Amino acid sequence: CVGASNDGGSQVVGNVSPGNQVHDILAKVHLPLYGAAHQINTTVAGIHKIDRSARNLKDWADLGELIDQGIEVHFANESLDLHSRGGRLSADIQAVVAADYIRNLREEAKKGIYGRLKQGFYPLRAPLGYQDNGAGKAKTIDPVMGPLVRKAFELYATGTFTLHTLQDELYRLGLRNKGGNPLSINGLSFILNNSFYMGIIRIKRNGQVFQGNHEPLISKYMFDTVQDVLQGKFHTRAVRHEFLFRRLVTCHSCGYTLVGEAQKGHVYYRCHKRDCPATGIREEVIEYAVTERLNSLATTRNERDYLASAIRELKVRWIEEREQSLKNLEVQRAQLTERLTRLTDAYLDGTIEKDLFEERKAAILFDRQGIQGSITSLATNEVSVPDLIERFLERAGSLYSSYQKASTAQKRQMVNIVSSNLVLREKSVDFTLKIPFREIAEREKDVHGGPCGNRTRISRMQTECSATKLTALF
Repeated sequence: CVGASNDGGSQVVGNVSPGNQVHDILAKVHLPLYGAAHQINTTVAGIHKIDRSARNLKDWADLGELIDQGIEVHFANESLDLHSRGGRLSADIQAVVAADYIRNLREEAKKGIYGRLKQGFYPLRAPLGYQDNGAGKAKTIDPVMGPLVRKAFELYATGTFTLHTLQDELYRLGLRNKGGNPLSINGLSFILNNSFYMGIIRIKRNGQVFQGNHEPLISKYMFDTVQDVLQGKFHTRAVRHEFLFRRLVTCHSCGYTLVGEAQKGHVYYRCHKRDCPATGIREEVIEYAVTERLNSLATTRNERDYLASAIRELKVRWIEEREQSLKNLEVQRAQLTERLTRLTDAYLDGTIEKDLFEERKAAILFDRQGIQGSITSLATNEVSVPDLIERFLERAGSLYSSYQKASTAQKRQMVNIVSSNLVLREKSVDFTLKIPFREIAEREKDVHGGPCGNRTRISRMQTECSATKLTALF
């Protein structure tokens, strides 16, 4: 506590704290040090203890200037004559000791914080969507706000929302900040960029990352998708015309995206690069190429019967397959942990710089978190590969008929999901399917229409990704 006395009496000026320093407090009563235009006849200042006036040496230097100007400064717990050489020396020594004590407290506090971070605990207030459970305990998902925060990621990952439209939608759904108010744009951006929600703690000030021991709210795949949208890899800006193949077709000659134009009742896509020799193409020609390719995904009755039988057999073997998949993922996780250990040893040996260490550490932790998510899904039986394959094949087989009935926005989503390349070559269109769609379209058939030769092999991760997207779409 700092007090001041003048001819009109005495008053308490304020309390010293890290955010309320001595020179700030004394400035409130306009002591001579802070400008002759505001001087008043203040003659005495009283302070509880020296260490309350010297949280840093700058405070003590400011106080020394007041003493030099003739202001009487008294300490309630120390009997010091600050106008004598010996008294000032004794006070200076105590002030230095007090500043060192505060500095040591700061270092010890930082050690405690980083110790918690290394254990996987977040020592600060829980972010929106999580709730605090006391010191030394992991944050848990808020049963009310947690699902709404997850919904924010899911909606933004579609690429159809801007931050402003997402803000309005989340307000309608009931998402509020800790104070019960609507989320601001900055607050929403902070949430979407916060890797805490996928299980990784990142310290913004220095870029350090730590593996959290709290339950992730979203998967690494969902977080990566949102980052792609935020970084502009998905375009969400408002458009005047919702052309079906807007920003989907590229020019083979120059690599630029074709621009749609409405002319005489038809939509044409043209390359607008000045020296490009390519000509335009009508939307109907592109859509014909797309539907022909989608039609190749349809399966015959014999193929469906064969695949149904194969999936039934796969379900019988699934427990064994799941255990093998878990072992493989555990090996991958152990390899990443070993890499992280070697990286840490290299940093401690001084063979790599801190910035490079933090960058590679972050990459390893993010990869390991993705694998951990797959392990958790398999261990809790959340993901059944036979069910995913069955769902995927069902959706892929009906994609042609679904496309014919879909809206323009849904058609665009379908093309984005199944296509890896849509290129204009002169007057024709190359429509390349992504794996595993391509493997289905290019399967061998026997004379009865069933698959033959090498059976189609579909990656579990590719199938899971495609099935999830297709299910969400329909």
